[in-house]
Amino acid sequence: MTRPFRRRVLYLPGFDPIPPRRYRELYRREGAEQARLSGYRLALRPGGAHRRRFAWSADSTIDGRKAEAQVEVLVWSDLVQASMRQGIAGTYLQLVRTAWTYAATGALWRLARLRRGPVIAALYPIAVLLAQLVLALLASGLAAWAVAALGSAWLGLPVGLMAAAAVLWLGRRLDHKLFAYYLMHDYAFTAAHQGAYPPALEERLAQFRQRLAQTLDEDLDEVLVVGHSSGAYLAVSLLADLLRAHPPRQDGPVLALMTLGHVVPMAAFLPGAARLRADLAFLSQAPDIFWLDVTAPGDACCFALCDPVAVCGEAGPQQRWPLVISAAYTHTLSPERQKAIRHRWFRLHFQYLCAFDRPGDYDYFAITAGPLTLAERFAGRKPSPGRITRPVGARP
Repeated sequence: MTRPFRRRVLYLPGFDPIPPRRYRELYRREGAEQARLSGYRLALRPGGAHRRRFAWSADSTIDGRKAEAQVEVLVWSDLVQASMRQGIAGTYLQLVRTAWTYAATGALWRLARLRRGPVIAALYPIAVLLAQLVLALLASGLAAWAVAALGSAWLGLPVGLMAAAAVLWLGRRLDHKLFAYYLMHDYAFTAAHQGAYPPALEERLAQFRQRLAQTLDEDLDEVLVVGHSSGAYLAVSLLADLLRAHPPRQDGPVLALMTLGHVVPMAAFLPGAARLRADLAFLSQAPDIFWLDVTAPGDACCFALCDPVAVCGEAGPQQRWPLVISAAYTHTLSPERQKAIRHRWFRLHFQYLCAFDRPGDYDYFAITAGPLTLAERFAGRKPSPGRITRPVGARP
């Protein structure tokens, strides 16, 4: 009897403070829906947990072929949580520093030449936080005037300050709906070292590299690294580090990378991102991997169809990767589903990890739990016609 195809998936989330259990539940719910829509079998089993890892197993039968996969989340949500422990005043200080970093370095103008969507997403928290500050000042002035009009001028200042604090506090409390503070922390984390990885993140990447090296020594058919959003460029650095230090053995599992909804230019266009730019250049020529990059113009939070190597000015004559394709929401989602999520930015940014009711060759669950390697599934696939390769972020 032929043994099932065996795969290990190492998943790198983006800037997400929520514990990794959410990804298992998302995989369970959306995987069941995709299996129903596409007519294959997919079943999940517990896969264990670790201080720095969280995993589950998935068994599938697709076109009569069986596969076994373990999906493992490489956890850095604790670093995200630590970076978000800023009070209201600290967040406004982050706003000033981050805006100055992107504007003074010229990164903001180069980003705007690529895609307006992610730049608007970057400006959104600044606009919302400044609007809240203006409202706080107006409330302060109005409260002070009202108290003074009642004949208690000496109370005007403290009452005004209390009114301003109340408005700012309310804005912070409503961030689960507005996401302004969350996004501000996200961009500030990237800008804090001008695109360089902070020491704590470098240490975590070293741990991830050890885990990836261990996985490549297991009896598997494929090891697939998946990076979503800002996790995409962390995955690039992870694989580059591994290939420099420990090239995969010829008789081991094949190694593949899939980047989803990448925001690589947000980091790589900053002057401190020399390490990331070198990793992009190195990985783009690596002969021992298959790298697929998936974005969608319908996702305003990503740099849709932008070749992450080429737009950063790191494409050399020997560039092999990535294969840039579109998830093409307008074709792979029905009009009803498109309408249901049309104005939900974060839901659109996570659609890559969800079910498509009109799936094309991109199917997250068939890719991560099915019986074909990434290279086999996309053999002969051409880049999407709208791919952007102009080197907007090239260094002078």
